[in-house]
Amino acid sequence: MQYKADTPEDYINQVPEERKDALKKLRETININLPKGFEEGIQYGMIGYYVPHSVYPGGYHCKPSEPLPFMSFASQKNSINLYHSGIYANPDIHDWFVNEYPKYCKHKLDMGKSCIRFKKIDEIPFDLIGDLCTKITVKQWIKIYETNIKKK
Repeated sequence: MQYKADTPEDYINQVPEERKDALKKLRETININLPKGFEEGIQYGMIGYYVPHSVYPGGYHCKPSEPLPFMSFASQKNSINLYHSGIYANPDIHDWFVNEYPKYCKHKLDMGKSCIRFKKIDEIPFDLIGDLCTKITVKQWIKIYETNIKKK
């Protein structure tokens, strides 16, 4: 589902009532645990966390006018989805997350390359997401991005 929002608060205010508390808690978890330097805003129609142009002037290689994306989350039709570029770009973080997930949730992990889908919003593993947020600093993300993703 796409929401036309200018701020994270505006985004959360537009989602169905039964999802608002989960999205507020997810946002709070990310903001508490994400290393300094990332900025929060609306990116690609979702609540996003990115490296601002003031830190990485080149922006995202696909669209340099956009700041370098790192993670985001969205309320979709059947789930709340968390997108984490580090899971996609760093096999160690991917493997760590996949191995840790069963310790927090009894349901099977529903995950794509960088997308984690939570269909049961009352079982979102906020502590695990908090730990995931701490795994990559802005400086580390830029290095990973430049080494593995950015076209040279």
